[in-house]
Amino acid sequence: MTSSSPASASPSTDPAAISDRLAVVRARIAEACRDVGRDPETVVLTAVSKTQPPEAIAAMRAAGQRVFGENRVREAQGRWAEGLYGRPGGAELELRLIGPLQTNKTEDAVALFDVIETLDREKLARTLAEAAAKRGRSPRLLIQVNTGAEPQKAGVLPDAAEALIATAQKTYGLTVEGLMCIPPADEPPEPHFRLLARLAEDNGLSVLSMGMSGDYETAIRCGATHVRVGTALFGERKPSETVSRP
Repeated sequence: MTSSSPASASPSTDPAAISDRLAVVRARIAEACRDVGRDPETVVLTAVSKTQPPEAIAAMRAAGQRVFGENRVREAQGRWAEGLYGRPGGAELELRLIGPLQTNKTEDAVALFDVIETLDREKLARTLAEAAAKRGRSPRLLIQVNTGAEPQKAGVLPDAAEALIATAQKTYGLTVEGLMCIPPADEPPEPHFRLLARLAEDNGLSVLSMGMSGDYETAIRCGATHVRVGTALFGERKPSETVSRP
Protein backbone atom coordinates (compact mmCIF):
# COMPACT_ATOMS: atom_id res chain seq x y z
CA MET A 1 0.00 0.00 0.00
CA THR A 2 1.32 3.40 -0.93
CA SER A 3 -1.51 5.39 0.65
CA SER A 4 -1.06 6.81 4.13
CA SER A 5 -4.71 6.06 4.94
CA PRO A 6 -5.67 2.83 6.70
CA ALA A 7 -6.29 -0.03 4.29
CA SER A 8 -9.77 -0.52 5.73
CA ALA A 9 -10.85 3.10 5.28
CA SER A 10 -13.54 3.71 2.66
CA PRO A 11 -13.86 7.03 0.80
CA SER A 12 -16.71 7.96 3.15
CA THR A 13 -14.62 7.52 6.31
CA ASP A 14 -11.03 8.19 5.22
CA PRO A 15 -9.92 11.29 7.19
CA ALA A 16 -7.81 12.67 4.33
CA ALA A 17 -10.66 12.34 1.84
CA ILE A 18 -13.13 13.96 4.23
CA SER A 19 -10.75 16.83 4.95
CA ASP A 20 -10.27 17.37 1.21
CA ARG A 21 -14.01 17.39 0.53
CA LEU A 22 -14.61 19.83 3.38
CA ALA A 23 -11.95 22.16 1.94
CA VAL A 24 -13.56 21.97 -1.51
CA VAL A 25 -17.03 22.77 -0.19
CA ARG A 26 -15.73 25.69 1.84
CA ALA A 27 -13.87 27.03 -1.18
CA ARG A 28 -17.00 26.78 -3.32
CA ILE A 29 -19.03 28.57 -0.64
CA ALA A 30 -16.46 31.35 -0.58
CA GLU A 31 -16.51 31.63 -4.38
CA ALA A 32 -20.30 31.77 -4.50
CA CYS A 33 -20.23 34.52 -1.88
CA ARG A 34 -17.67 36.53 -3.82
CA ASP A 35 -19.82 36.25 -6.95
CA VAL A 36 -22.56 38.26 -5.24
CA GLY A 37 -20.37 40.48 -3.04
CA ARG A 38 -20.98 38.64 0.21
CA ASP A 39 -18.58 37.85 3.02
CA PRO A 40 -18.10 34.04 3.21
CA GLU A 41 -18.38 34.36 6.98
CA THR A 42 -22.09 35.13 6.51
CA VAL A 43 -22.76 31.54 5.40
CA VAL A 44 -22.77 28.67 7.90
CA LEU A 45 -22.04 25.18 6.62
CA THR A 46 -24.15 22.46 8.25
CA ALA A 47 -22.69 18.99 7.75
CA VAL A 48 -25.58 16.54 7.38
CA SER A 49 -24.40 13.69 9.57
CA LYS A 50 -27.53 11.51 9.37
CA THR A 51 -26.73 7.80 8.79
CA GLN A 52 -22.99 8.45 8.76
CA PRO A 53 -20.70 6.03 10.63
CA PRO A 54 -18.80 7.20 13.72
CA GLU A 55 -15.48 7.28 11.85
CA ALA A 56 -16.82 9.72 9.27
CA ILE A 57 -18.20 12.13 11.87
CA ALA A 58 -15.02 11.93 13.95
CA ALA A 59 -12.97 12.73 10.85
CA MET A 60 -15.23 15.66 9.97
CA ARG A 61 -14.87 17.07 13.48
CA ALA A 62 -11.10 16.58 13.36
CA ALA A 63 -11.06 18.56 10.10
CA GLY A 64 -12.64 21.50 11.90
CA GLN A 65 -16.37 21.16 11.20
CA ARG A 66 -18.50 22.24 14.16
CA VAL A 67 -22.11 22.45 12.91
CA PHE A 68 -24.00 19.23 12.24
CA GLY A 69 -27.53 18.45 11.07
CA GLU A 70 -29.58 15.40 11.98
CA ASN A 71 -32.90 14.17 10.58
CA ARG A 72 -34.23 12.03 13.42
CA VAL A 73 -34.34 12.73 17.13
CA ARG A 74 -33.74 9.15 18.26
CA GLU A 75 -30.82 8.62 15.89
CA ALA A 76 -29.30 11.90 17.00
CA GLN A 77 -29.63 10.91 20.64
CA GLY A 78 -27.63 7.77 19.94
CA ARG A 79 -24.91 9.79 18.25
CA TRP A 80 -24.62 12.85 20.46
CA ALA A 81 -26.46 12.61 23.78
CA GLU A 82 -24.22 9.82 25.00
CA GLY A 83 -21.09 11.83 24.27
CA LEU A 84 -20.01 9.65 21.37
CA TYR A 85 -18.59 12.66 19.52
CA GLY A 86 -17.69 14.88 22.42
CA ARG A 87 -21.15 16.07 23.41
CA PRO A 88 -22.49 17.09 25.89
CA GLY A 89 -20.15 19.74 27.17
CA GLY A 90 -18.78 20.73 23.76
CA ALA A 91 -19.64 24.41 23.64
CA GLU A 92 -18.07 24.71 20.20
CA LEU A 93 -20.47 22.19 18.70
CA GLU A 94 -23.88 23.13 17.28
CA LEU A 95 -26.54 20.53 16.56
CA ARG A 96 -29.45 21.32 14.23
CA LEU A 97 -32.57 19.23 13.68
CA ILE A 98 -33.30 19.36 9.95
CA GLY A 99 -35.88 16.56 9.71
CA PRO A 100 -39.59 16.54 10.61
CA LEU A 101 -40.38 16.64 14.31
CA GLN A 102 -43.23 14.64 15.85
CA THR A 103 -44.90 16.23 18.85
CA ASN A 104 -44.15 13.20 21.03
CA LYS A 105 -40.43 13.79 20.45
CA THR A 106 -40.52 17.49 21.24
CA GLU A 107 -39.09 17.32 24.74
CA ASP A 108 -36.19 15.14 23.64
CA ALA A 109 -35.49 17.51 20.74
CA VAL A 110 -35.51 20.56 23.00
CA ALA A 111 -33.07 18.86 25.35
CA LEU A 112 -30.60 17.95 22.60
CA PHE A 113 -30.67 20.43 19.74
CA ASP A 114 -29.42 24.00 19.61
CA VAL A 115 -31.59 24.78 16.59
CA ILE A 116 -34.77 23.14 15.29
CA GLU A 117 -35.35 24.00 11.63
CA THR A 118 -38.66 22.24 11.07
CA LEU A 119 -41.41 24.05 12.96
CA ASP A 120 -44.39 23.84 10.58
CA ARG A 121 -47.65 23.89 12.57
CA GLU A 122 -49.27 25.50 15.59
CA LYS A 123 -49.58 22.27 17.57
CA LEU A 124 -45.83 21.79 17.33
CA ALA A 125 -45.25 25.40 18.39
CA ARG A 126 -47.34 24.79 21.49
CA THR A 127 -45.51 21.61 22.45
CA LEU A 128 -42.14 23.28 21.83
CA ALA A 129 -43.09 26.10 24.19
CA GLU A 130 -44.22 23.61 26.83
CA ALA A 131 -41.05 21.55 26.47
CA ALA A 132 -38.86 24.65 26.65
CA ALA A 133 -40.54 25.72 29.89
CA LYS A 134 -40.12 22.25 31.36
CA ARG A 135 -36.50 21.84 30.28
CA GLY A 136 -35.41 25.38 31.02
CA ARG A 137 -33.85 25.82 27.59
CA SER A 138 -35.27 27.08 24.33
CA PRO A 139 -33.61 26.14 21.03
CA ARG A 140 -33.62 28.70 18.25
CA LEU A 141 -36.24 27.88 15.64
CA LEU A 142 -36.79 28.06 11.91
CA ILE A 143 -40.14 27.72 10.18
CA GLN A 144 -40.08 25.09 7.43
CA VAL A 145 -41.94 26.32 4.35
CA ASN A 146 -43.25 23.89 1.75
CA THR A 147 -42.48 26.19 -1.16
CA GLY A 148 -43.59 23.62 -3.74
CA ALA A 149 -46.85 22.77 -1.95
CA GLU A 150 -45.92 19.10 -2.16
CA PRO A 151 -48.48 16.96 -0.29
CA GLN A 152 -45.89 14.39 0.79
CA LYS A 153 -43.52 16.97 2.25
CA ALA A 154 -43.55 18.69 5.64
CA GLY A 155 -43.73 22.45 5.92
CA VAL A 156 -46.27 25.22 6.18
CA LEU A 157 -47.62 26.51 2.87
CA PRO A 158 -46.21 29.89 1.82
CA ASP A 159 -49.56 31.67 2.20
CA ALA A 160 -49.82 30.47 5.82
CA ALA A 161 -46.22 31.15 6.83
CA GLU A 162 -46.79 34.68 8.12
CA ALA A 163 -49.58 33.57 10.44
CA LEU A 164 -47.51 30.71 11.86
CA ILE A 165 -44.53 33.01 12.43
CA ALA A 166 -46.72 35.45 14.34
CA THR A 167 -48.36 32.69 16.38
CA ALA A 168 -45.03 31.12 17.32
CA GLN A 169 -43.55 34.44 18.36
CA LYS A 170 -46.48 36.25 19.95
CA THR A 171 -48.69 33.49 21.30
CA TYR A 172 -46.02 31.05 22.42
CA GLY A 173 -43.01 33.33 22.92
CA LEU A 174 -40.71 31.22 20.76
CA THR A 175 -37.47 32.43 19.23
CA VAL A 176 -38.09 32.20 15.49
CA GLU A 177 -35.02 33.45 13.68
CA GLY A 178 -35.62 32.35 10.11
CA LEU A 179 -37.02 30.02 7.48
CA MET A 180 -36.04 26.72 5.88
CA CYS A 181 -37.10 25.01 2.67
CA ILE A 182 -36.43 21.93 0.53
CA PRO A 183 -37.42 22.68 -3.09
CA PRO A 184 -39.07 19.99 -5.21
CA ALA A 185 -36.47 17.64 -6.66
CA ASP A 186 -37.85 17.95 -10.19
CA GLU A 187 -37.96 21.76 -10.36
CA PRO A 188 -35.27 24.44 -10.64
CA PRO A 189 -34.47 25.48 -7.06
CA GLU A 190 -33.87 29.19 -7.61
CA PRO A 191 -37.54 30.32 -7.69
CA HIS A 192 -38.10 28.48 -4.41
CA PHE A 193 -35.05 30.09 -2.82
CA ARG A 194 -36.20 33.52 -4.01
CA LEU A 195 -39.66 32.90 -2.55
CA LEU A 196 -38.21 31.92 0.81
CA ALA A 197 -35.98 35.00 0.85
CA ARG A 198 -38.97 37.26 0.17
CA LEU A 199 -40.98 35.63 2.95
CA ALA A 200 -38.11 36.11 5.38
CA GLU A 201 -37.67 39.76 4.42
CA ASP A 202 -41.39 40.46 4.69
CA ASN A 203 -41.41 39.04 8.22
CA GLY A 204 -38.18 40.59 9.48
CA LEU A 205 -36.27 37.29 9.70
CA SER A 206 -32.56 37.11 9.01
CA VAL A 207 -31.79 33.38 8.72
CA LEU A 208 -32.35 31.35 5.55
CA SER A 209 -31.51 27.65 5.65
CA MET A 210 -31.65 26.50 2.04
CA GLY A 211 -29.45 24.66 -0.40
CA MET A 212 -28.00 21.16 -0.28
CA SER A 213 -25.16 19.33 -2.04
CA GLY A 214 -26.53 19.88 -5.55
CA ASP A 215 -27.63 23.49 -5.26
CA TYR A 216 -25.97 25.24 -2.30
CA GLU A 217 -24.13 27.71 -4.52
CA THR A 218 -27.42 28.81 -6.10
CA ALA A 219 -28.91 29.13 -2.62
CA ILE A 220 -26.03 31.36 -1.51
CA ARG A 221 -26.57 33.62 -4.49
CA CYS A 222 -30.22 33.87 -3.41
CA GLY A 223 -29.30 34.86 0.16
CA ALA A 224 -28.85 31.61 2.10
CA THR A 225 -27.22 32.06 5.49
CA HIS A 226 -27.06 28.30 6.19
CA VAL A 227 -26.52 25.46 3.71
CA ARG A 228 -27.09 21.80 4.53
CA VAL A 229 -24.52 19.57 2.84
CA GLY A 230 -24.20 15.79 3.12
CA THR A 231 -23.08 13.93 0.00
CA ALA A 232 -20.58 16.56 -1.10
CA LEU A 233 -18.88 16.26 2.30
CA PHE A 234 -19.17 12.58 3.14
CA GLY A 235 -19.34 11.11 -0.36
CA GLU A 236 -21.92 8.82 -1.89
CA ARG A 237 -23.02 5.97 0.30
CA LYS A 238 -22.23 2.49 -0.93
CA PRO A 239 -25.13 0.47 -2.39
CA SER A 240 -24.95 -1.97 0.49
CA GLU A 241 -25.60 0.92 2.86
CA THR A 242 -28.60 2.34 1.01
CA VAL A 243 -30.41 -0.61 -0.56
CA SER A 244 -32.33 -3.12 1.52
CA ARG A 245 -31.99 -6.80 0.79
CA PRO A 246 -34.90 -8.46 -1.00
